[in-house]
Amino acid sequence: MPKIIAVILTKNVAQHIGDCIRSVRWADAVTLEDSFSTDGTVEIARTMGAEIFQSHFVNFAVARNTALKNARSLGGEWIFFIDADERVTPSLKDEILQVTAQAERPGWWVPRYNVMWGHVMKGGGWYPDCQLRLMKIDAARYNPEREVHETVILDGEAGYLKEHLIHYNYDSLAQFKEKQSRYIDFEAKILQDKGIRAKPWTYLTMPLREFRRRYVTLGGYKDGRVGLQVCGLMSWYMFVTYVRLRKLYGAAE
Repeated sequence: MPKIIAVILTKNVAQHIGDCIRSVRWADAVTLEDSFSTDGTVEIARTMGAEIFQSHFVNFAVARNTALKNARSLGGEWIFFIDADERVTPSLKDEILQVTAQAERPGWWVPRYNVMWGHVMKGGGWYPDCQLRLMKIDAARYNPEREVHETVILDGEAGYLKEHLIHYNYDSLAQFKEKQSRYIDFEAKILQDKGIRAKPWTYLTMPLREFRRRYVTLGGYKDGRVGLQVCGLMSWYMFVTYVRLRKLYGAAE
């Protein structure tokens, strides 16, 4: 059987790490790519048999490329990325073991159920939310130009698994706001690197376009009150991203 390395990127996720590791104990090894956690994350993981690698966080693409290198050093053939707030179900485990044994493709997309303050999302771009998480180590690397919402450069065509990850990504509305606000600077920097500048009307048209895309086109209305909240907030964060972009250009001039 091919050697599978399960990798978790971590920074102060002690509340999640135990359950996450338990859901991937079927892997040949479990490793943490940790950004110097201070809340006991590393200690919990070490007592559960995880291998710990630590480095300062630069961006998500760098972190995942470093994880690929470390997994290769352990003799891994496949890598499976899982976030600390995600869980692998027994049926997903079985499917992963099956496709890696057959090795018909170099990578596999995994659908996710996103749980937001107790609600399993049905639309708004949050389902099926497929993530390219399972891949042959020697056939994958991450695009360094994508610092957030990182993308995989894969040698070959990826397939799609049927079973789901469970993603407990937001316990509360406050947590959602806090996490999304951290992404804004990354997104603004990506826009700047592409040479994109906001026109005077962009501050209105882009947020409205984002709300319509998520709420109407992607079916955010299916999630009722939660869907309306989330789509409205994502529209607001689009506005704030372009405000931050303007500030980046102002600081550079």
